[in-house]
Amino acid sequence: MEISALRSQGKADYINIQNLSKRFGGEQDGVLALNNINCTIEEGSFVSVVGPSGCGKSTLLRIVAGLLPYNEGSVQMDSQPIVGTRRDVGVVFQNSIMLPWRSVLENVMLPAEVLGLDIAASRKRAMELLEMVGLAGFENKAPLQLSGGMQQRASIARALLHDPKILLMDEPFGALDAMTREQMNLELQRIWSESGKTVILITHSIPEAIFLGDVVFVMTARPGALQRIIRIDLPRPRNMDMMSMSGFASAAHEIRELFNHTGSFD
Repeated sequence: MEISALRSQGKADYINIQNLSKRFGGEQDGVLALNNINCTIEEGSFVSVVGPSGCGKSTLLRIVAGLLPYNEGSVQMDSQPIVGTRRDVGVVFQNSIMLPWRSVLENVMLPAEVLGLDIAASRKRAMELLEMVGLAGFENKAPLQLSGGMQQRASIARALLHDPKILLMDEPFGALDAMTREQMNLELQRIWSESGKTVILITHSIPEAIFLGDVVFVMTARPGALQRIIRIDLPRPRNMDMMSMSGFASAAHEIRELFNHTGSFD
């Protein structure tokens, strides 16, 4: 089954995954994490991915990021095979991974140093990104002077510094309290809208997946496969009041029914 995540008509597929399987360990004693994944993701779309714990969501994200090899199939980005890490990919993990001995600005500047980018131009872009994520005035603060939500905003700015075409996010708000998480959902929607990036978000939160996504990919229990795609027909920009709309409730019900039928979801 091939699944396409479409945001609007007339845009080309940006990520193309065909017959993807990933096994950890040997053929006999190993663990099959992903089984025959087929999907395409359109440029500029926002894709949320949900599934049972251990179903391979993070494994899939790391393969797209070029951080993990795979056993079978093919993964292409912009018609080019993914082999190792790429400059046009930014990654945000659950923990902000800020270096405590560096200022916020110095943390955001890390990709420029690693990739050998022009420092003056990168510093200018870093300041613009900090303003975009609502951290103007905090560039000289230490990470420990920031709240968890603010640190994740800085992580998003850092992931965008080298202007990647795709932003991969692995449960980025899972460690935040409920109120901060709602605010970060609103912020991420705004950042995505302003940046025009293709975003893939891994989350355990069904409401978060629906609120942010153009589509939600629902994965099966391990070995992970794509079970269903659910298109989210809600206007943008979205606000928290939309969670009471019938379209939102219908999508949430459909996802929960899938997991009630096939296994637990957390």
